[in-house]
Amino acid sequence: MQNNLRSAPGAQHSRKRVGRGNGSGHGNYSGRGIKGQKSRSGFKMSPGFEGGQLPLIKRLPRKRGFTNLFRVQYSTVNLDKLNVFEAGSEVTPEKLFKAGIIKSLACPTKILAGGKISRALTVKAEKFSAAAKEAIESAGGKAEEMERAGETE
Repeated sequence: MQNNLRSAPGAQHSRKRVGRGNGSGHGNYSGRGIKGQKSRSGFKMSPGFEGGQLPLIKRLPRKRGFTNLFRVQYSTVNLDKLNVFEAGSEVTPEKLFKAGIIKSLACPTKILAGGKISRALTVKAEKFSAAAKEAIESAGGKAEEMERAGETE
């Protein structure tokens, strides 16, 4: 069974033995050509070497700053977008998603003070800007901050 397994004919090649005389076809220069840096023994070119030309890694601008791993990405909603809801209704992230105002429920929602709100709404979101909270309350509505599911402090 497994002890009888063999490679297909021609699948295994014998290794090239260079420098074993001209009769072998790989005598004299052993396939390295004549003279030059690459023909010498012990030759090793560094990975970024480009023949003396300024290497690509040195030509490109360096990265600056850092990436904050703890950054929270919010789905932002301006106040003027909330005017699509009826007066007195409760606005939640789920309703904003159904209305097509936010693209995903994966990110927490933040209400910003862009535009004017013309009706009294109860708005529930994870965050509000101070100006947005003030504008909702001055229009006769309520701005309620809610905890995100699975978030503990």
